[in-house]
Amino acid sequence: MITAVDTNVLLDILIPDESHFQKSKGLLDEYVQKGQLIICEIVYAELASQFLSEKELKDFLLDTGIRLVHSTAETLCKAGEQWKNYSKNKKQDLQCPKCGAITSITCHKCNSPITVRQHILSDFIIGSHALHHAELLLSRDRGFYRTYFKDLKIV
Repeated sequence: MITAVDTNVLLDILIPDESHFQKSKGLLDEYVQKGQLIICEIVYAELASQFLSEKELKDFLLDTGIRLVHSTAETLCKAGEQWKNYSKNKKQDLQCPKCGAITSITCHKCNSPITVRQHILSDFIIGSHALHHAELLLSRDRGFYRTYFKDLKIV
């Protein structure tokens, strides 16, 4: 089994977050026993911010059994398509990262919609990469991925 890992799960371990550390560590331990753990270039770049050198990052990946798998043109095109769909539809709405529920916020003074873009193109690359290169994705951002990558299994 090949399992893709989202940055947030790895950051839970690197920057210990009491509310997520144990769960994220447990998921990594469980899925490394079931097969391979992989990340895409975006996750690699986001992780690099947590290390003093590339060697330290490579050592961390080696120690955890996580392998960098490069994206294909197909993966990147799918990410771009889904980003375009998101950009068209997300002018006013906010999406819960846990359940995917959509909500909107208006200014209490002038009643104008307050817009916030919650996801950037890199999120879509992570999702598309997992869809094309793995059997499932470990992430805390389940609602978003379920909305835009319906065929992707998320744990």
